[in-house]
Amino acid sequence: MDAPTIAHRRFTTQEFQQMDAAGIFGEEERLELLAGDVIEIAPPSPLHAASVTRLTKQLLEQIADWANIRVHGPICLERFSMPLPDIAVMRRRDDFYSGGHPEPEDVLLLIEVSESSLPYDRDVKLPLYATAGIAEVWLVALLPQVVEVYRAPGENGYGEKRTMRRGDTLSPLHLPEAVLRVEEIIGERR
Repeated sequence: MDAPTIAHRRFTTQEFQQMDAAGIFGEEERLELLAGDVIEIAPPSPLHAASVTRLTKQLLEQIADWANIRVHGPICLERFSMPLPDIAVMRRRDDFYSGGHPEPEDVLLLIEVSESSLPYDRDVKLPLYATAGIAEVWLVALLPQVVEVYRAPGENGYGEKRTMRRGDTLSPLHLPEAVLRVEEIIGERR
């Protein structure tokens, strides 16, 4: 007897949103859709949550007049991917994207804060961001205490990577008026 064929069913962003609206997912579940797979995100640790809050405050102080900032909100990358980046900086719109989730052309900068998820963010999410054409991604690595800056997206990943350390400053590519110090982003030494 032949072994049964196992089919992998990928969900679209539309199906994912319909399942959410129908109440299939629990209200407390933090889920994202990556390459058609529904992925459960672990709840943030106090350090992770504090880092996201601190960085959001800094960004709001510097760029709130020029961009919309979203925390843990969905981005429609393509038909099969709707991640929940820690922070998304998007082109300013007066409706704050109430008519639909932002798409790659709306995104100026995505930020993922990583405490234990750095390999996942780097190996799974980053290639999806590059393929979708997200212009710039920052991976804030809390344990090595660096900020990895990725620019020049393409089908084969990002063409430019810089690792920023304490003492360095960085500015978003599309919002150069915002200047952030790495130590302000990653917080106190651990």
